[in-house]
Amino acid sequence: MTAHEDRQFPAALAAAMAVRLECFGEDGVDFEPYESFLTADETTEWLRAWTGNGELTGDDFRVFGQDGTGGNVAFWLVRPGRELVEQPVVFLGSEGETGVVARDLGAFLWLLADGFGPWEAATSYDPEPGWSPRGNRYLAAVAEQFAPDRRASAAEIITQAAREFPDFDDTVMRLCR
Repeated sequence: MTAHEDRQFPAALAAAMAVRLECFGEDGVDFEPYESFLTADETTEWLRAWTGNGELTGDDFRVFGQDGTGGNVAFWLVRPGRELVEQPVVFLGSEGETGVVARDLGAFLWLLADGFGPWEAATSYDPEPGWSPRGNRYLAAVAEQFAPDRRASAAEIITQAAREFPDFDDTVMRLCR
């Protein structure tokens, strides 16, 4: 993948983000999707500001949404030679929170269907008081259509992602200045 390739969402992500936009603010999930990926320049500008490291480019990330505080959700392009939909989905919060929330797009679709957003998945150890996930049948239909073989509970998805990428926080912190 190159830094300047097409910034349009894959079909599965576009379908899920359309549903997310329709239910934004109604389900207690703090995740607002964008209509397309941030540009390479926008991603670089954000990553440099987030890390304080002016030498970085945003080439390793495809940002596609944010939480209410401005934390970003992105594909992390860490698997060389693999398609975008096979890359892990990560959260980089405005207060320094980090987490790999799903191993790939298919798992991310099921995470959303189970009533979790990226912030909730990355900070599941400290949920908002009174918050409990509410599954979404429309997101479940998208997940079933595009990733029937990836079906798992949010807890399983979060655990699998953390197990596969246990050093993500350390990796990101090494980028910071």
